[in-house]
Amino acid sequence: MTVRPTVRILLCDDHAVVRAGLLALLGSADDIEVVGEAGSGEEAVAMAAKLRPDVVLMDLQLGPGIDGVEATRQIAGKTSGVHVLVLTTYDTDADITRAIEAGATGYLLKAERPEELFAAIHSAAQGRTTLSPPVASRVMDRMRGAAGPTLTDRERDILGQLAHGLGNREIARALFISEATVKTHLGRIYAKLGVDTRAGAVAVAKERRLLP
Repeated sequence: MTVRPTVRILLCDDHAVVRAGLLALLGSADDIEVVGEAGSGEEAVAMAAKLRPDVVLMDLQLGPGIDGVEATRQIAGKTSGVHVLVLTTYDTDADITRAIEAGATGYLLKAERPEELFAAIHSAAQGRTTLSPPVASRVMDRMRGAAGPTLTDRERDILGQLAHGLGNREIARALFISEATVKTHLGRIYAKLGVDTRAGAVAVAKERRLLP
């Protein structure tokens, strides 16, 4: 029987209850050791440099301060040998793309079964990429549609206004259309870009250079 080496883990999640649950779960695995807990992105970056764990289990939304993507970017850029495995509830195209581009080794959803999480942790420790099935599907869809979605001129106009932080009423006034029309166009934009928030639409539009 092959004995797997123990993987040293640093947890980063701004919710103490979530960290406690993960601690209990990971404590049930003989070959995983939690060496530290961070409640913010800044703490995760500092602790990763100090403790040099094999894997940082990183949430994306971390409250005030830097988010999980920026923490991932800093850890990946400054602390060699430490791999970041994103563990989050968010699976939009924008979140996935930003995390992977920042240097995340894997991207897992919190809905995964414990055995899937354990396997992903060991894969991440060896530098192998692991993606939750829904995330992998989104990545493949993005690759197949690499040319990007086709937006109408009006949709591009509205995206441009979104990027400047305008609300629906302000966009309607700027483009001389009704708020209902703005909402209709936003729905189409979200569907084409595979997002469900204004921030996500702007992030993806910037990635794909859809904004002027």
